[in-house]
Amino acid sequence: MRAAILPTDEWLRMADVVEINDLDALQHYRLAWNALLPGTPRASFFHTYDWLVTQWKHCAGPDRRYRILIVRAAGEVIGILPLCVQREPYHVARVRVLTYPMADWGAWYGPIGPNQAATMRVAARHLAETPRDWDLLELRWVDADPVDRTASAAALRAAGLPARLSPYEFTSVVGLSATWAEYLAGRDRRWRHEVRRQLRVVEGLGDVEFVRHRPASAACGDGQPRWDLFDECRQVAAASWQGRSTTGNTMTHDSVRDFLADCHESAARLGMVDMAVLRVNGRPAAFAYNYHYDGVVTGLRTGYDRTVSVRGLGRALVANVIRDSCDRGDRAIDLGVGDYDFKRRFRTHVEYNSRVTHYPPLALRSQGVRLTRWLKSQWGDETVGKKPNSPAAGIATK
Repeated sequence: MRAAILPTDEWLRMADVVEINDLDALQHYRLAWNALLPGTPRASFFHTYDWLVTQWKHCAGPDRRYRILIVRAAGEVIGILPLCVQREPYHVARVRVLTYPMADWGAWYGPIGPNQAATMRVAARHLAETPRDWDLLELRWVDADPVDRTASAAALRAAGLPARLSPYEFTSVVGLSATWAEYLAGRDRRWRHEVRRQLRVVEGLGDVEFVRHRPASAACGDGQPRWDLFDECRQVAAASWQGRSTTGNTMTHDSVRDFLADCHESAARLGMVDMAVLRVNGRPAAFAYNYHYDGVVTGLRTGYDRTVSVRGLGRALVANVIRDSCDRGDRAIDLGVGDYDFKRRFRTHVEYNSRVTHYPPLALRSQGVRLTRWLKSQWGDETVGKKPNSPAAGIATK
């Protein structure tokens, strides 16, 4: 991994930014992006060039415009800051927010490459010097400790954009021990008993089969998407609560069906897809659809078919995923944001992300958001200032 570049004053004067607003122009930086990815802290499929391009193709429009900042030093790309300006509904108005293009699909995001502090310093200067096409600047899903260490907020302040760092969300994580037995040994005795009981209950339903697909990349001669398993995941999702959902971004939701399918194809090609299906008597009964990179599994969606059983399918599936990940040598499973009961029971710890926010003093909508957030902090009302089911409200993962 290349050593991180320290943003000295002389270096900052020499560095420059190329801003990309056109998808075709971004293709010229694909190789540079791919070369920077392995050195990116907390990298996942969501940090890849392929995921960003797939989202751009499906989501660009009047409500989302992309600003990809390519940071160069002596003509060499040393970092990439993917941003977008998206319109988000707040009670004060629809607000143009300059943010990362994560859209709550995952828990972590930031500049691409190991030189994150330097990238942020140069990119922040560029944002301060270019016309403002946004009302609110908010970088979400930041790992403030230990990766960012307030570098994002400091970079914005240095560029004349006063910013503050504040808590945003937390995600449930299963830190994996060397073996399944060691993982269970670290859990509460009553919970160990409950997991084993649920596994026996599911085994008693008949012929139970656990299938997990995690291909190597196409570059290594694999990259198989296993569309049959992908369809089984969707089949179970349609039979679960997700099939009845009219809001949010479930696997069966019309607004993201094609997007998720294209993401699946890209993730399989990169060797980053991870699917698990629990079949009972040949019938798909529960599923977990994930991405993985560098030993970390990122959970996207899970669900089970209540018409097969309401007793233990979901827990049995998660237990099998954890046991199989132990056997594979995975380091962790990120179960995603949200404090659902099954996450509390399986997780070993929680990890907190942050947001870095700048409210332009002359932007009335931005100041309106700032006021409503202050009121929320005073009243403890989580609904003040943000409309339910807005893109910024987070996406439920069950």
